[in-house]
Amino acid sequence: MIADLEQRVEATWAAAEHDPGASLDVEAIEATIDGLDRGELRVAEPDGAGPWRVHTWVKQAVLLYFRVRGLETTDVGPFEYHDKVPLKRGFADDGVRVVPPATVRYGAHVEPGAVLMPSYVNIGAWIGSGTMVDTWATVGSCAQIGRDVHLAGGVGIGGVLEPVQAAPVVIEDGAFIGSRCVVVEGVRVGARAVLGAGVVLTANTPVIDPRGAEPVEHRGSVPPGAIVVPGSRAKEFPAGTYGMPCGLIIGERTEATDDKVALNELLREAGSSMG
Repeated sequence: MIADLEQRVEATWAAAEHDPGASLDVEAIEATIDGLDRGELRVAEPDGAGPWRVHTWVKQAVLLYFRVRGLETTDVGPFEYHDKVPLKRGFADDGVRVVPPATVRYGAHVEPGAVLMPSYVNIGAWIGSGTMVDTWATVGSCAQIGRDVHLAGGVGIGGVLEPVQAAPVVIEDGAFIGSRCVVVEGVRVGARAVLGAGVVLTANTPVIDPRGAEPVEHRGSVPPGAIVVPGSRAKEFPAGTYGMPCGLIIGERTEATDDKVALNELLREAGSSMG
């Protein structure tokens, strides 16, 4: 079934690239989005200890879905929406708590036990059980949020749809993403890592461990269990030297620092907080 869908989506994608007016396999496209919505398919999955495996054909189906859908009006109480993608439904049956006016688009999967405060989850995203998406947090298209994660207030998790082979943003199990953090461009935050309030990570933002004799630099990822706060690094320009943003690893998450009070105390010592 999945192999057949993959072949059909890839064939219709190739046809559409060659001829914008080509007939599209609507049935295969819609079946793929339905599989995403149910959690039977994912845009990306863990592949051992290495990089996550991206299912390019699933992202192709998401992009094709916008082409085969027309605009429709949806009424939700006094609110009116006019969009190509319907809203996700069935939260009670799925065991998901959704606080008004949280919005989840069809084609995103939310596991039982997740809590969505007033927030936004885009098509193709995956939210694990026990995770809280806090107030005004946004989860972009195809982002993968693990189990028992906390996305604090105002967190921005970027979406990655194009290029189709690009890895989405991944927040692994047990991570804590502090208030107003921004994680974009396919950055991977390791299991149980902690980002202090206001950390901004792009694919090119250095995450620096300064605790040894020489700094150790990571790009595009945060090591599992690392506690990271906002920092800056001097860079010379023709007009002078300026601070460029980076993340600073100030410690490792342990049983002693696992509760919120202890984590906040550790972060405050470094001039940050969880928020």
